[in-house]
Amino acid sequence: MINVNTFKQKKQNGSRLSMVTCYDAWSAGILNGTDVDCLLVGDSLAVVMHGFDSTIHATTEMMELHVAAVSRGAPDKFIVADMPFLSCSKGLEVAMDSVQRLMQAGAHAVKIEGASHQLAIIRQIIEAGVPVMGHLGLTPQSIHNLGGHRVQGKDEAGVQKITADARALEETGCFSLVLECVPNDLGECISRSLSIPTIGIGAGPDTNGQVLVLHDLIGTNPDFSPKFLRRYADVHEIIRTSVQRYHGDVVAGSFPSVEESYG
Repeated sequence: MINVNTFKQKKQNGSRLSMVTCYDAWSAGILNGTDVDCLLVGDSLAVVMHGFDSTIHATTEMMELHVAAVSRGAPDKFIVADMPFLSCSKGLEVAMDSVQRLMQAGAHAVKIEGASHQLAIIRQIIEAGVPVMGHLGLTPQSIHNLGGHRVQGKDEAGVQKITADARALEETGCFSLVLECVPNDLGECISRSLSIPTIGIGAGPDTNGQVLVLHDLIGTNPDFSPKFLRRYADVHEIIRTSVQRYHGDVVAGSFPSVEESYG
């Protein structure tokens, strides 16, 4: 298993980091047998697993349940857990309660969206011995404030804001930083300027690593096709046709066969 020191070492030697988002034990078990560097239990589980329309519906209880499942399924992987909506904006006691529950569920680090007003709490979480991964650019928990799922950092003010926040997160002690939906040149500039590694999603090819949601990269939802997504399989069609064949066999009376029945 890698650790927080491995992240910086990989950046220093030019090795790229791979991170995959997953939410349950069966998929984590599959990923445990791959060379993927680390797993993220993202608050996107509110959308992917529970059918909500945004990540703001993820709660600490929800995150805790899924972190525990992933940690049981992937005991050999470094696991990062998202801090849920507003958990770092209600004061230190609420934040540390969420951190404790996620770490005791099996996470090895937490990821926190944004910077600015949260820097003091991020610093205290790190000083308490918990590694923190930052997250800038498109921050889904702030989607209403951002006016939707839009590329961030397209104007000079946005560039300066994200760049300053990235430096602040590094200085505060974050061990790595996710950059989501920013222009390629901004992703490259920030990656070059920091000593900690950047992990991109829609941030171009020059970040120090990449992250995709497992369900997206294997093609479970044909209606979700952002520009940054590369599908490596079409699981939606595989599952659909498999279930259709099963249904046909049941209706035809060919399943189960004698060989598939107990004497």
